This record gives sequence, C-alpha cells and structure tokens, in this order.
Amino acid sequence: MNGAQSLIRTLVDSGVEVCFANPGTSEMHFVAALDDVPEMRGVLALFEGVVTGAADGYARMAGKPAATLLHLGPGLANGGANLHNARKAHTPIVNVIGDHALPHKPLNAPLESDVETLAAWTEGWTRTTTDTARVGADAAEAVAAAAAGRIANLILPADVSWGEGGVVADPAPIAAPLLVEDPVLAAAADALRSGESTALLLGAAGCLERGLRAASRIAAATGAKVLAEVFPARIQRGAGLPAVERLGYLAEQAQWQLTGVKHLLLAGMAAPVSFFAYPGKASELTPEGCAVHTVATPADDVADALERLADLVAPGTEPVLAEPSRPALPTGELTLQNWVEVIGALLPEGAIISDEAQTSGLVLPAATAGAPRHDVLTLTGGSIGQGLPVAVGAAVACPDRPVVCLQADGSAMYTISALWTMARENLDVTTVILNNRAYAILRVELSRVGAESAGPVARSLLDIGTPDLDFVKLAEGMGVPASRATTAEELAEQFRRALAEPGPHLIDAVIPPLM
Repeated sequence: MNGAQSLIRTLVDSGVEVCFANPGTSEMHFVAALDDVPEMRGVLALFEGVVTGAADGYARMAGKPAATLLHLGPGLANGGANLHNARKAHTPIVNVIGDHALPHKPLNAPLESDVETLAAWTEGWTRTTTDTARVGADAAEAVAAAAAGRIANLILPADVSWGEGGVVADPAPIAAPLLVEDPVLAAAADALRSGESTALLLGAAGCLERGLRAASRIAAATGAKVLAEVFPARIQRGAGLPAVERLGYLAEQAQWQLTGVKHLLLAGMAAPVSFFAYPGKASELTPEGCAVHTVATPADDVADALERLADLVAPGTEPVLAEPSRPALPTGELTLQNWVEVIGALLPEGAIISDEAQTSGLVLPAATAGAPRHDVLTLTGGSIGQGLPVAVGAAVACPDRPVVCLQADGSAMYTISALWTMARENLDVTTVILNNRAYAILRVELSRVGAESAGPVARSLLDIGTPDLDFVKLAEGMGVPASRATTAEELAEQFRRALAEPGPHLIDAVIPPLM
C-alpha cells in the first residue's frame, strides 16, 4: 500500500467521505488511489477557490469535515479567499496539499514554494508528512484537529505519496466541545435579572434550533434583546422556529440596535466591531459603559450553555415561535424589495439558502421569516466569491434538499466556474443572480469613507455593466439551463420551474442598483 492509499483509507475510516479537488502532477497518486477506495467521493472543480468554498459549504451542512486536494503552494494560495471565510466560520476542513518530492525541493523548480508558511495564516493545524509510514497517522490527527472547528493542512510530498509502506491508522479521538462552568452562567443570569437593558448576541451553534429556542426563552422571561451575528455560518429560520434579527452590516445599524444596552452577553461570538475603519467613526460597537459577559466561545458547547442559562432565568417559559406566513406574490418590474417577496412566497420546505448578496441581506430576512423551515449560509469572512461554491458543497452534503443560491453579479464572477461543477454533479441548485451591473456595495462604501468627491474615473471602477455580463450564456456554456427575468412575474414563473426540475438552474434577475 502506498502513502496515498493509506491516506484516503484513513480519511474514510475517520468519517471524511468527500474530497473536493483540483489536482496537479504532485497529487496524481492520490487521484489514482481514489479507485482503490470507492467510499471516497471525488468532486472536481476548475478553480481552487471553488474547491475550498465547496468544502466549507459541505461541512457547514454535514457537521463534519470534507477534504480538499490542492496543488502545491499556488493551489493553496488560489483557495485562500474561501479558506478565510471558512476560518471565520469555524468550519472543519482537511486540506491535502501536494508538494514536490523531498529530493526535488532544494532544486527550486518553478512551482517550488514554502507551503507551510502559506498554510500558517489559516491559524489551524499544519503538518508536512515526510515518512510514508506516518501518512495514515497524520491524516487521522488532521481529521481530529479539523473536527474542533479548524482548518487542518496536511502537506504531502509526492515521493511520500507514491512510496510503499503506507499504514492505515485508526481514527484519532475527537475532543467534545467544552462545557461552560456554572459560575459563568450564574454571572450571566445576574446580568439578565439586573433590570438593566441587556442584549444576547448569538453565533456558532447559538444560531441553530437548540440555541435559538433557549435564547427565545431567555428573551421572553427577561426582556433581553436577542440578535444573531452579522454573518452567521449557518442560521436556521422559518415557521416553527424563533425569529431572530441579525446585527446590521453597517456600524450605524448595529449601534442603533444596541442603543442603551448595559449588559452584552456573548454566546458563540466575539464583541461586535465595524467591518472597516471610517473617518471619525468608532470601530468597537459595544455601547459606552456597557458590561460585556462572555457566556460561551465558539469552542464551547454553546447550545448547552444557552439551555442551562434559560433554565436559570426562564424555568417553565416557552420560546416564541414564528407563525407560518408568506408575502403575496408581487407584480411589475423587479425592484430592490419585490424580488425578495418572490423568494419568500415560493421558498420550498427544507431549502438551504447560500446568500452572497448585500442586495438581499437587508430585506430577505423579513420576507422569509414565516416561510417553511430553512437554513441560511452567509458570507462569514466577507471575502467575496463564496456563494456559488458554498451552494455546491451544501448540495453535495444534502442531496435530498433544494439549494437556493442568491448571488450578487460582481462576486459571482470570482468563482463562476462553480456552475460547471453543479452541472457535472447534477446538483439541485437554483442560482438567482442579482444583476445590477455594479459593485453596488462599493458605491455605498465610496461615500461612507468620505470620498464624496470621486469623479467619473473612480466611479467607473465600480461599474461592471460595460460590457454587460450575459449570465444566461455563461451558465449555458457550462451546462446549466438559464433564463432572464426582468419582472416579478417572470422571476416567479422561472423560480417555480427551476425548483420543480432536477439539477442546476440559473436565473439572471435584472434589478436596479442600490444607489
């Protein structure tokens, strides 16, 4: 058994069943070994940013790591933007990164790079395996490290991969989330009972059903305001679940939401900060004079902590659950408001929404609050180009659930080749491109940073309508059926049809810009 065979067998035995891949020469023995271990599903993508984003989406929905296969340092670098999002989401991923054979590295061949240094910024677990007999053991440790909500980087030199003497390792022990100590919860309970204005901010598992129900009990009993983080990795929503508002993306929105709060309780997230620095504006968004209480970190058992806290301050109190409701189907030309009403009116039961559009982030939650239960996956790290790949991964993880990708036009182009993977794998993903022919959020930011005097040259750098992007042709060229909608009626008809048919579809929804 060679090193690659022992690696894949160990990954499968450790629960890793999918590998999103964009391989090169140094990974060919891994590719060949996939035929020897049919339990490992290999999913090809044409760009490493799709590979890493798909692994992120898969793990968010499956609750366990996916593997990636990346070609040397440049392949890892190409996947870096979506690894950044995965790092912020605390997503478990095992990157298998090929490297030059050990005797070849000192020759400084054209693709030679310091892969360990490139991997270090992920702030996870990194190891280069130099002994074929150790490949399996290192793979087992990588899976255990990733399962704690980190990115694990296993660097595999080509000669270690092709070398004989590989040994399949038993799965390594996976550490359980830490339980929050009673005194921490008692202090949080005191803050909730103080009579002063209190806000409970939710992240990580706090945004899933157990955490949401416990937080709603706390709010019902104490009057605390409950808010989810700006971009949750995964939040469960819809009828039968508590409806939780998210913190605003703009600093002014978040500050308004937290006005007058004297106690800020953090469950699965850090204290909120502004996404960027702005002239004359605060970066830390905790109100002045507000006490901050960390109830649970993302590494803790957040749901357990919230349930125990609810038992302290809200015994016998039931959560407040959203009633079923749908917006009426709108008519007329598509607008910033009515396109989300179409989604809310037609969203199917059990849908998974991959949302990468500021155009939807402001108004979609209200339109879907009473829709059938669904999950929303958001842009955790703000590094654009996530939406399409995350939809790929979610669809692989949950083949029995419809995936709806709400995707801005500009960021779609970063990873547009994800459509090809959707077609190749026949994934049930309906992509709605919000096409306003602009980097609309950057138009907003241009004025927010104080650059009001920007002229036509500056503004042209935020315009992607010259020439127009034809998303229908782009999708069809990669094997995805596509159509264009300019009215609410067209969007509704095309969305219904896409949901009813198997496989991927794309709708190019032409909407006006934010400004």
